[in-house]
Amino acid sequence: MNTLQSFDDVVLQANELRLYAKLVEQLNKDLTLANINLEFHADVLPTSLKLMLHEKIFELVQNRFMDYLNLLYIVDVAEEKIRELDGNDILQMSAQVAFLILKREWQKVYFKNQYSS
Repeated sequence: MNTLQSFDDVVLQANELRLYAKLVEQLNKDLTLANINLEFHADVLPTSLKLMLHEKIFELVQNRFMDYLNLLYIVDVAEEKIRELDGNDILQMSAQVAFLILKREWQKVYFKNQYSS
């Protein structure tokens, strides 16, 4: 779990464990809770997921910052991880935030799968 360094690592691990659809489902659930108008189909291609999530995060940072913060809270992205990011390049930062969100969603799915009966 700690070896996840990129978006591709998350998707690869999710696919290996056949939990990619659950990852997308968890992401959709938290986006809905945060009142973010974005929903992915269960069979969305990872490249599309990455691009659309990145675009949405970029839009939220630019235009709806409180919604962005609310999403981070609902997903439960670690505050210190967000603070470590360089905010000078919003496009790059939003890509990194999209990765952190997906990584946290994957942790939820992984642990739920490991510890559910």
